[in-house]
Amino acid sequence: MLVVVVLAGGYLVYRYEGHGHKSAAEPGRVTTKHSQAPKTGPAKAKGSPLNPNWRGDGKAVTLAFGGDVHFEGAIGARLSANPDTALDSIAALLSGAELSMANFESALVSGPCPDPQPKQFVFSAPKTALTAFKAAHVTVVTEANNHGEDCGRAGLEESLAIAKEVGYPVLGIGKNAAQAFAPYETRIDGQRIAIIAATEVVDTDLITSWTATATQPGLASAYQEGELVAAVQRTRKDNDTVVVYLHWGTEAQLCPNTVQEPLAKALVNAGADIIIGGHAHVQLGAGYLGTAFVDYGLGNLAFYDTTPPETYSGALHITITGRHIDGFSWRPAEISNGLPIPQSGSAATAAIQRWKRLRGCTDLTVAPGTALATSQSETKPFTGPYIHPLGG
Repeated sequence: MLVVVVLAGGYLVYRYEGHGHKSAAEPGRVTTKHSQAPKTGPAKAKGSPLNPNWRGDGKAVTLAFGGDVHFEGAIGARLSANPDTALDSIAALLSGAELSMANFESALVSGPCPDPQPKQFVFSAPKTALTAFKAAHVTVVTEANNHGEDCGRAGLEESLAIAKEVGYPVLGIGKNAAQAFAPYETRIDGQRIAIIAATEVVDTDLITSWTATATQPGLASAYQEGELVAAVQRTRKDNDTVVVYLHWGTEAQLCPNTVQEPLAKALVNAGADIIIGGHAHVQLGAGYLGTAFVDYGLGNLAFYDTTPPETYSGALHITITGRHIDGFSWRPAEISNGLPIPQSGSAATAAIQRWKRLRGCTDLTVAPGTALATSQSETKPFTGPYIHPLGG
């Protein structure tokens, strides 16, 4: 039931509540240890996490998601000057969330790019980029994107080594497909949260060399749809909330392309509760696909673009109890000198209305519908239909 739509603090809040359900997340400590879950809060659904109505054993958790980040131009200069403040405005957009995530649109290297790839734009950033993300309260990033291997195989190996050294989770890349598709898993206030990352966008001539396989390092590719679906299904069995963060869409296109909608359905059927996307550098629509929540494009978070709609920015907050979406909100911002500046007042109102209208060309709804996933769809092997590359 729709209870309230409120404009508060410059962002829009949609909230759906069941009887007796507590829709606001309480602050909690994030840990990867599987300690005993608290027994307070709403009663869990019968069965297991394969039940689309599953609420887990813990409390509501608020997750925040931002879009594309790189360290070129003014942002690169800020990183060189002080990594601790390079992304400082992002922290305000993510505040209040217990876990947050962004797309790291760059290769992570320890020095000069060792093997620049034959493509128009090659982005690389030093180890201090992870310092900047941590200082901005970004919990985890994905490098499963069309710049994750911009510095070649040697650069990818450096990315993996740096992430391990720093102890910071970088998803969607690996020494093989198993590692690239491996989820980030944590427990927050008794709820087991898992995130998987993959990319649908890789330059056509680099797909083969960049795709992680059983024997080849690389990126988690959404074109390995069977592997991606299987990763979601495996993760579904042992987690209360499953998120998939995808690099997908067509640059500067405000509506989903022919790959995004069928891929979203396949992943929701496999058990994904939240699907988040980036790449287009513009915002796309967000809403419900059955009982799951999908955002087809968050737009830029920190980027060197200087004109609208590429400068329209913000962060998506979703409060969820197990698999139940309690509510969501959009915190709008406008990019200036590479960084998102949070908006308020009439500017925020206009930005929120613009964001809402983007849903009109999608298959999404403003309110939840009937669950698409079933215990059968969450366990049987994927047999198609398969998506086909659209090019970079």
